[in-house]
Amino acid sequence: MLELSFREERKLETGRKVHLAAELGLDPKQVAVWFQNRRARHKSKLLEEEFAKLKQAHDAAILHKCHLENEVMRLKDKLVLAEEELTRFRSAGNHAVSGDGGDVMARAVCSGSPSSSFSTGTCQQPGGGGGGGDHLGDDDLLYVPDYAYADSSVVEWFSLYGLM
Repeated sequence: MLELSFREERKLETGRKVHLAAELGLDPKQVAVWFQNRRARHKSKLLEEEFAKLKQAHDAAILHKCHLENEVMRLKDKLVLAEEELTRFRSAGNHAVSGDGGDVMARAVCSGSPSSSFSTGTCQQPGGGGGGGDHLGDDDLLYVPDYAYADSSVVEWFSLYGLM
């Protein structure tokens, strides 16, 4: 009967307390203490449920972060490969290379600030540009890599979650 009464109303007024005590053959103080204890248990249960929800959200966020860090590592590996390919391309020669269709692809001369991972710079063809074929124009964006990406905290996260 006390539990049903608690479900209806969590607070206990004097008239209701006296009525319940008379029906159950208890002292009104006992009824008041029971309600007080029941409110405390109810509050604890609500806190536990909220904690479980927050923990689940936290765990999901950690997992998402780990996936993102894994993706960053894959992209950095791709970047290293692309930089190696670019270096090989540049070392193959600084002269124009003819293709089957007669188009000329010239080596672009680029300037930009290497202090940032995503720098912009200007690019132009040797001799003032203007030739046919594929080339970078003055308004094109240029990606300049930052070589300081050997971050040990990423490696620690992957080791922690068994991804390495």
